[in-house]
Amino acid sequence: MNKSKILEFFDATEIKAPIHIVGCGAIGSHIAEQLTRMGCENIHLWDFDTVEPHNITNQMFIQADIGDSKTYAVQALMYDINGSNTNTIKLHDKGWTDEVLNGYVFLCVDNIDLRRKIVETNQYNPNCIAFFDFRMRLTDAQHYMAVRSDEVSMNKLFASMDFTHEEAKDATPKSACNVELSVIYTVKCITALGVANFVKLVLEQPTKDMILIDLNQFILDAFPMN
Repeated sequence: MNKSKILEFFDATEIKAPIHIVGCGAIGSHIAEQLTRMGCENIHLWDFDTVEPHNITNQMFIQADIGDSKTYAVQALMYDINGSNTNTIKLHDKGWTDEVLNGYVFLCVDNIDLRRKIVETNQYNPNCIAFFDFRMRLTDAQHYMAVRSDEVSMNKLFASMDFTHEEAKDATPKSACNVELSVIYTVKCITALGVANFVKLVLEQPTKDMILIDLNQFILDAFPMN
């Protein structure tokens, strides 16, 4: 992959730690695509699900992917973007099951209880660097970041997770057929902001603990949590 447009700004080869994308749906598939275009390698994809027709509207899949595992379909996309990373993508097609993770962890599963458990399992793991968490509804979304070694940062992340999966489901807009609603531009925006936060962390530049967007009102707020 020709990196001439980005290399002087961001050289992903300097990242020595692995990147874990836990959940390869709307958020995770877009994170994987953007990180690949940024030149990132050594990426682990975690998901147990398969691509379904309704996934096409807001996830990085096409009709030909229907029936494939999401990890395999995302891996194929990443190979198409950057053929040199064919030996650096690891698939975990049973999803996350209590594994200790090292490096950078992107929390992209659609279950807050599972995300909290992933953080709890790795909060004292010295090989884990940072967590990047995402929440999304229809036209509003949130991104949270915490550096694992920073106790204050971690406490803020845990405080933001003080609700249950059932409460989150109740707050998510649904169609008349009880299908959870989401639109592609919300996904694109919040994932781009999360990847930008990741890049700033790698470059040792100031990051944001919390980023909020409301695309119905065209509002973006980015600030440390109080």
